[in-house]
Amino acid sequence: MAENVWDSKIECMPLKELKELQFKRLKKMIDYIYRNNRFYRDRLKEAKISSDSIKSLSDIEKIPFLTKQDLRGFYPFGLVCTEIDDIVEVHASSGTTGKPVVGPYTTNDVELWAEVMARSLWANGLRKHDIMQNAYGYGLFTGAHGFEKGAQKIGAVVITISSGNTKRQVTIMKDFGTTALVCTPSYSMYMAETAEFMGLNPLKDFNLKIGCFGAEAWSEEMRKNVEKRWGIVAHEHYGLTEIIGPGIVSECKYKKLHINADHFLPEIINPDTGETLSPGEEGELVFTTLTKEAFPALRFRTRDLAVYYEEECECGRTLPIQSRIKGRSDDMMKVKGVIVFPSQIESALMQVKDLSDNYQIIKTKKGEIISLSVEVEPTENRWKEGGIEDLEKQAEEEIFTILNLHVPVKILEPKSIPRSIGKAVRVLER
Repeated sequence: MAENVWDSKIECMPLKELKELQFKRLKKMIDYIYRNNRFYRDRLKEAKISSDSIKSLSDIEKIPFLTKQDLRGFYPFGLVCTEIDDIVEVHASSGTTGKPVVGPYTTNDVELWAEVMARSLWANGLRKHDIMQNAYGYGLFTGAHGFEKGAQKIGAVVITISSGNTKRQVTIMKDFGTTALVCTPSYSMYMAETAEFMGLNPLKDFNLKIGCFGAEAWSEEMRKNVEKRWGIVAHEHYGLTEIIGPGIVSECKYKKLHINADHFLPEIINPDTGETLSPGEEGELVFTTLTKEAFPALRFRTRDLAVYYEEECECGRTLPIQSRIKGRSDDMMKVKGVIVFPSQIESALMQVKDLSDNYQIIKTKKGEIISLSVEVEPTENRWKEGGIEDLEKQAEEEIFTILNLHVPVKILEPKSIPRSIGKAVRVLER
């Protein structure tokens, strides 16, 4: 095993060979699904699709898309392709917008999950000698479990502390000599804030080297703030309960997001027409699982917007690359004819020196008209200085520079915006 690559045979495989492997596994998966699930069989029959009709990878475009509505319609186990007795583990999404999406796993699925997470964490720089503090919430959510499986496969120590009880998190991090922190990026900043409140210096009083973050959208500016606050290298992880959880995509040391495409076949489509786009074009990510047993997914629409690339990375990996998620198509807001993503507003706010990373976007709808405003906290020192109106104006100007749209900004007293131990609530509707 090469020092910088967990599985050089797969991760450095020539693209042509990777596509041949994907094609072979796709045909096998279609046969498997056709035999083992009535819903999929009916859908494939209606589209006149069988493994014999798949002559090349591009023929995947003939297969109908799978949506979150489909998954909820067959809640909880309608899309399972094994006997229930073969399932050894079950996870689920939060279900905040409807019935949760259920993700069952066979023994082989659990091993697959551990393998792709080990690849991902190894690419981040996690090694056997590291101590990883797992501050994702343990429960039905996939996050904590995926990171634990991958780190244990590498041989690292895992502190299974879960989320919450932030003062205890900080104490454990210091006392146990934690070298890697995994959680949402917003919670890592809350932990730094708490450490400072406890009289500790995040840069000097801890052994942290790596941060592995995901489960929420965060801007490049937020990444820089996290790295500066903790003195670490912050890496992004991308995953979906519908596919496997975390382990689909993660960053190498050059912060390129590599897709584990031998197991998860990616596509980019036009979100409005469903048309397949070429590498280098921005569109909606679609994933097909190529090796999962209990809960395979054919052409699942993620609603996440990104760009897909097929190029070799400086790290030596040939696995395809995706850009960071620009936003979700269903998070997109149209304000006075301007398309707005929450991440764009975050990027603008992070440009203002005396603003903290604690903010909320207030979305107001009157009839068909949407208006936005922003509430954000300043740093403690800046609040004490006064003259807050000038800071509000500066923030509004930064937002205008990015969006060419006037969005009112209101500065609130420090610690007045609720903190989150999981996914931060960034957009509120009033």
